[in-house]
Amino acid sequence: MEKGDIEEIKRHFGVVAESLEHKIQLVAEGITNVDEKLERFRQEVKEEFREAKSMIKFSFAELDRRITVIESEVVSLKRRLEHLEARQN
Repeated sequence: MEKGDIEEIKRHFGVVAESLEHKIQLVAEGITNVDEKLERFRQEVKEEFREAKSMIKFSFAELDRRITVIESEVVSLKRRLEHLEARQN
């Protein structure tokens, strides 16, 4: 192999190496972009979950209040019924 051939091979590999470096840089930038998008998505999901959890707690509290009212009314009705039954006997 002649010196000119060796220089040509070195130049060719230099060009290939530069091209690969550029492509690797593009891939690294793409990964960074995907990572940023994933982090934003994670934050959005976290916030939506927090809102849903808050709504569920509110709904549960409202249902609990309504059940408590109904239970109170049932106790009152039972007392009235017992009172009426006692008067009839």
